Amino acid sequence: MTAAVSRRRALSAALASAVLLPGCSALGADENSVRGRAKQASGNHQGYISGDGSVRQVTPNERGEAVTLAGQTLQGASWSIGDHAGSVVVVNSWVSWCGPCHEEAPDLVRAHGELAAGKDPVRFIGIDYRESSRETGRSQAEAWGLPYDSIFDDAGITAVQMNGMLRGQPATAVLDRSGRVAAVALGAIDYATLRDVTRDILREPV
Repeated sequence: MTAAVSRRRALSAALASAVLLPGCSALGADENSVRGRAKQASGNHQGYISGDGSVRQVTPNERGEAVTLAGQTLQGASWSIGDHAGSVVVVNSWVSWCGPCHEEAPDLVRAHGELAAGKDPVRFIGIDYRESSRETGRSQAEAWGLPYDSIFDDAGITAVQMNGMLRGQPATAVLDRSGRVAAVALGAIDYATLRDVTRDILREPV
């Protein structure tokens, strides 16, 4: 084997490894800076958990303004956070070509099955972010077995509606009963982490 071929194979292997790192993003290098800022900020929050991505819980007095999330879903319905006032809402940003999104889908399905069926049901909504077409997103959601609808966002406007908190894919936010971001996960989130973080927010005084 020549040295040139060896170098090409080494480069190919490195690129393949990069693709398998947690998190996909249409923003390219910006995603690394987002992760870095989230981890730096997490030093001020005891709820920080290190996992596949980064998870940060935000205390009530540190939460920002309520999000303005709204749009048309993959199933053609209108969805708005304003229609779910008083409920805790899980928002998951994904896109069909994202490997980590595929890996976390079963955990989201399992978490939904438990949290949405409780006495104080949690609402779930996805964001199909910058998808190529509504049909592609709908087909992927069905393949993953997602039991809840997703907003079709081919223009990327939900990043602003979510106050800049969900810029990569996958990313998950848990909104408190006032529609404020109470926890955010950058990268794939597992069932147990999502369940426990969401239960913490459910237990907050109304």
